[in-house]
Amino acid sequence: MNEMSWKGTEQKMPFEPEKGMECLERAGIKHKKNVYFEPPFHCEYGSHIEVGENFYANTHCVMLDVGKITIGDNVMFGPNVSIYTAGHPIHPESRNSAFEYGIPVTIGDNVWIGGSCCVLPGVKIGNNVVIGAGSVVTKDIPDNVCAAGNPCRVIREITDADKPYYFKDRKFDEEAWAKINGK
Repeated sequence: MNEMSWKGTEQKMPFEPEKGMECLERAGIKHKKNVYFEPPFHCEYGSHIEVGENFYANTHCVMLDVGKITIGDNVMFGPNVSIYTAGHPIHPESRNSAFEYGIPVTIGDNVWIGGSCCVLPGVKIGNNVVIGAGSVVTKDIPDNVCAAGNPCRVIREITDADKPYYFKDRKFDEEAWAKINGK
């Protein structure tokens, strides 16, 4: 963990956003505008993380960035989301050597990863994807789908028919729908 960079962050981000941003920069996290990590946040290096515009990570986010983590624009993480690029060999003799590898993880634009999800090394999550809460993402997820489970799998495609709904079969009321459509 990059303890020096994150020490005291739990008091910085929510109450002193400027100082929270200083913590991100000290850790070497590359980021665009409007980035927010709800404390506490933990990472190994920080310098292997690149975050796009309009990013939000809820509380207890963990990024093991032995390999590069690339996150697109307009991405939201629920609480307890973990991104792991690090791993160890399966065979005990190889594993006991203390060998650690890092394989990059890439997350596209307009992605929502639900609470308590775990994304494993080498995974690529496409654009416009929703990952259901509690999922363990072991394989690539294509664009424009809802995926969930352990292991995570595609449930269905996201289509324009989903647009007027905010949750399952619950539609936006007229006032909210007008705001969403810029009217």
